[in-house]
Amino acid sequence: MFLRFTFALASMLCVVLVAQGRPAPPHNPLAELIGHLSWRHDAAWFGGFSGLEISPDGKRFVAITDRAYVVRGQLERRDDKITGIAVTDHFPMLDTDGRPLNGNRSDSEGLAIAADGRMFVSFELLHRVFVFPTPEGIPDWAAHHNGFNRLAKNGSLEALAVDAQGRLYTLPETMPGRADFPVFRHQRQGSGQYWDQPFDLPRRDGFAPVGADFGPDGRLYLLERALYPMAFRSRVRAFTLDGDRIVDEDVVLETRLGAFGNLEGLAVWRDATGAMRLTMIADNNFLPIFPTQIVEYRLKE
Repeated sequence: MFLRFTFALASMLCVVLVAQGRPAPPHNPLAELIGHLSWRHDAAWFGGFSGLEISPDGKRFVAITDRAYVVRGQLERRDDKITGIAVTDHFPMLDTDGRPLNGNRSDSEGLAIAADGRMFVSFELLHRVFVFPTPEGIPDWAAHHNGFNRLAKNGSLEALAVDAQGRLYTLPETMPGRADFPVFRHQRQGSGQYWDQPFDLPRRDGFAPVGADFGPDGRLYLLERALYPMAFRSRVRAFTLDGDRIVDEDVVLETRLGAFGNLEGLAVWRDATGAMRLTMIADNNFLPIFPTQIVEYRLKE
């Protein structure tokens, strides 16, 4: 969860840029802006979106807020662009005792959904990952890694992704004492489960990771943000993994200063033309004067 005072101050300073609703063209020519939409909904639970998953056809979504709420809905499209959003259901996440999460236990940040329907959620403040059999279900803990004990209170497990083999990857927004970002990997072995820390992702240019997803091409896509005195910038890097190694890295998207708000959730999918799509959602930190933005790019060949 981004510090609310910092977010409010930065947002006030960049209100003119955001309110214009005309994002600057992407800094990197590998991605083409398809469209963006300001999403508003009059409900106490609405806002603070930190994780996003999109169905393979691009028509349905699951999102989470950083107050442990799950929202599902439909994306209305016209001429290839998102034109509206219809909420189909919403409910609080449960803890391991079947009670709604609240207080410091509810700072949910990263979201990943496996092919078998299991939902994974990572948390800040109390550093952990929950495994839900279904979004409405009672979760289990995804074991624990000793490295979680060294994470910063307000800069831990923001990004979360699951690969085609069902292995879970997460990394912190900051890591005291380390220059790069350690990646923690969770997997099952027989009847057991364990975490390891196979590699680091390199820190570059002051950006910090806030969201992640594995694309249909098998690459790990990492959404990052940088906060400047007057606005946010966002970047997406794509990594090719070979076992415990990174063998390739590309910057596929970098937005200009003030183009969008605090983009935190990322979903990567392939559209009907075969092109890769990056769909992102902004966390407005429950400040109603700022919209929740849905932003979508298409990757060029």
